[in-house]
Amino acid sequence: MRASGRLAAIFSRPDSSRVSPSETRIVAIWLLAGCALVAAIVVVGGVTRLTGSGLSIVDWEPLSGVVPPLSADSWEREFAAYREYPEYQLVNRGITLSEFKRIFWVEYAHRLLGRLAGLAFIIPFGVFLWKGFIPRRLLPRLAAIFVLGGAQGFLGWWMVQSGLADTPRVSQYRLTAHLALAALTYGLTFWTALSVLRPGEDARSGETAEAPGRLRWRVGRWSAALTALAALTIVSGGFVAGLRAGLVHNTFPKMDGAWIPAGMFAADPWWRNLFENLTTVQFNHRVLAMLLLAGVTVICTVIVRAGPAAASIWARASMAAVWTQALLGVATLLAYVPVSLAVLHQVNAFVLLTGLLGLTHELRRTA
Repeated sequence: MRASGRLAAIFSRPDSSRVSPSETRIVAIWLLAGCALVAAIVVVGGVTRLTGSGLSIVDWEPLSGVVPPLSADSWEREFAAYREYPEYQLVNRGITLSEFKRIFWVEYAHRLLGRLAGLAFIIPFGVFLWKGFIPRRLLPRLAAIFVLGGAQGFLGWWMVQSGLADTPRVSQYRLTAHLALAALTYGLTFWTALSVLRPGEDARSGETAEAPGRLRWRVGRWSAALTALAALTIVSGGFVAGLRAGLVHNTFPKMDGAWIPAGMFAADPWWRNLFENLTTVQFNHRVLAMLLLAGVTVICTVIVRAGPAAASIWARASMAAVWTQALLGVATLLAYVPVSLAVLHQVNAFVLLTGLLGLTHELRRTA
């Protein structure tokens, strides 16, 4: 009875008015730590893909898989299982156990981080809910984050399965879906953390002559559109990565001497080119990136000159990130996609997404 009464009290809590500032900070720190974990998973996932490690673990064991091989016999069994699949037979035939261990540990780290992220969410969530740190209005968002995180694990294994068939390469569709879901989970978690740290306020109380409410509202709409464009560019980057399209047309700004390269619509039906043609996929990613660079530069310049102080900080950060991203993208392409530059490019994509989310949230909370 005592426990049921406690739960009833938790779910009947009306709003955040009874949550103390210290409790609010704890919840925000927890959510930001979750963002850091999701970002780390994305980074290690990028390393996994770039080093060809993603198909080294051929079984999905959510619980027992936490424990890696610890004895010589268990390593031999793991290696024997790997040798049964096409990646060994067609790509890595003849590798030694030591070489297998190197790719195994990269994939193991990726999966372990995913499990850690799940525990880092569900355990504190239960504690904070029980203690009354979480207002009722946040529960739907937190439930959505939990569902997205769980779905990510299933989607990751579904992606791996596509590379355990006849062709030892994961489907670019499944890889991109895996990346898109990670970006969505990150974005929702970060937005929720910002909502906890900086809830909305009456725009009229903070309105200035330099940034009237109407201007702030209009710029906020553009900022939201740019955030969506950044997400779309990340998704298009997933197709580039899945098809290894960065290994063709390694010139800039033209693609092997042409602004619009030949062969962009060689596949039939035409829509397959958008997702399966290496030339078209890279071209689309370039166009989206340039649109994002131009849009962020213009909007953030306006905000820096005429916007409120907090928004100006996010605008400066976003502008720095988008130019860094453009330079990293060009350098990665010209250098034929070295692991170091490709990982930095992926990391900075989430830095840019963070900046634009922060900017949009700051403009909306006072609009």
